[in-house]
Amino acid sequence: MKTSIHKYLVIGILTVAAMTACNKQLDEFNPGGTTTDAVFSTPEGFESLVNAAYTYNRWWYGKEEGYSISEMGTDIWTSGTGDKYPDITNYNNLQASNSVMSVLWKQLYAAINLCNTGIGRIDKAGLTADRQKIRNAELHFLRAFYYWHIVETWGPVHFTLTETSGVITTANRTPADTFYAQIFRDLDVAVNDLPVTTSDYGRVTKPAAEAFLARMCLTRGKNQQAADLADKVIKNYGYTLLAKYADLWRMDNLQNKEVIWAVNYMKNLVFDDRADATLFPNGHSRGANNGHLMFAMKYDDLPGMQRDILNQRPFNRYMPTLFLLNLFDETADARYEASFKQVWYCNNLKTAPAGVKLGDTAVLCSKKVISTMLPYRVYDRNAVYSTNGGGKDRTHYVSLQKFDDPTRASINEEQSARDVFIIRLAEMYLVAAEAQFNLGNGAKAADYINVLRKRAAIPGHEAAMQVTAADISIDFLLDERARELAGEQLRWFDLKRTGKLATRIALHNPDANQYFQSYHMLRPIPQDQIDAVSNKGEFKQNDKYN
Repeated sequence: MKTSIHKYLVIGILTVAAMTACNKQLDEFNPGGTTTDAVFSTPEGFESLVNAAYTYNRWWYGKEEGYSISEMGTDIWTSGTGDKYPDITNYNNLQASNSVMSVLWKQLYAAINLCNTGIGRIDKAGLTADRQKIRNAELHFLRAFYYWHIVETWGPVHFTLTETSGVITTANRTPADTFYAQIFRDLDVAVNDLPVTTSDYGRVTKPAAEAFLARMCLTRGKNQQAADLADKVIKNYGYTLLAKYADLWRMDNLQNKEVIWAVNYMKNLVFDDRADATLFPNGHSRGANNGHLMFAMKYDDLPGMQRDILNQRPFNRYMPTLFLLNLFDETADARYEASFKQVWYCNNLKTAPAGVKLGDTAVLCSKKVISTMLPYRVYDRNAVYSTNGGGKDRTHYVSLQKFDDPTRASINEEQSARDVFIIRLAEMYLVAAEAQFNLGNGAKAADYINVLRKRAAIPGHEAAMQVTAADISIDFLLDERARELAGEQLRWFDLKRTGKLATRIALHNPDANQYFQSYHMLRPIPQDQIDAVSNKGEFKQNDKYN
């Protein structure tokens, strides 16, 4: 779905500074004096509003800002040399001045305001009854989706269901329970009124709404509802696990039967919004998916190597913890080889070591200790990780390759047309398993997990991958989620939901553990938001942040 912001979009944001900037952009894009009242009262204009409401997903999914909040600061990732935001990713003096906090706060609340605007105006949009029902359901879903990001990130902050008109200088503090009550009401509308399928890839559907509702039920301890919804999505809509885990990540296979909902980035990068002055001022966030940049180690200055399209442009932001790598039994679990790059093959004979030819191994990174002398560069466990598991060499390491894009047009292209999977079928098996475990049904939980592990098994090793009820615990389920979903922008939320964030950081991420405090369960409200409100006695910063 082409969800680029159209010239008619008006976004309302809580802060005075953001509202001023928005008005300047509106003047620039509205030379004819067209008003929102006029535009949103037409079917075409209202369609542009709904399309725009989807676009705010692109601030989070497949973006550095979203990765830094949703994957980093957990048990499975630590900082590479290129990490721009160690205050977020390792909690190192995280404060309200952090620019990522400000950017995402503004964009998420802009998205909320757009959903509120559409829901409040849809009756006068001139849509057919069927189209109105669907678009209204989409907006309710998106409002629930964005409010989940807000309340989990910042806690009991500003909440509204009405369109912002003019400059608003006050903000409220609303309990998290109120957010979730509305999330469930909105998702009820979405589940009831969305179509089962869509020909417009990227739009939300009934099964996508049920899948997200299952995630929300699990988050709020509604385990039976979570189990029932996840099982319904698994059985009733024709989704299926791909035969091979590796096939999920092929650029020629992105729209596959395992994907329930995705951000649809366009092959024509012009439509991926980098040049849009409203969404991406000055090219901020690099437009399309940039996951391929974030997890690649620095290889292009090593003997026998030069930068090329196949090996990606290495921003060297994030590296796996040793704990994450050790979660895999790579002799039985195909997800390790499918997820991680361990070998770089010589593509530069001019700098190659003696005896190494084009196409030979030039660099090997390994979670094991390599004691044998080899004719190429080796970065083994002892070279990359300290004895406590913390990062030692943050430039050379086993690299996540799930998001690589070998179809990019040039070696320095920052944008990728790769879609970002927001919800895929495997998550429903994991949701059902966790819900059943919470209900005391360990055998049922194991049954769901075994479906995923059978798919993941290297042929001939299926028996080694199977588990029983005795193996199932919350920690095992979190380990399995890491093996299946590493990098897919759920980890921080998973650890928070299960009450394991502090424990797992302490056990498995010594880099973050030296800074993590209990108050980091919530992020700081952006300082420009705190400065902008007039009711500072009511709307205060989250505890412990300056």
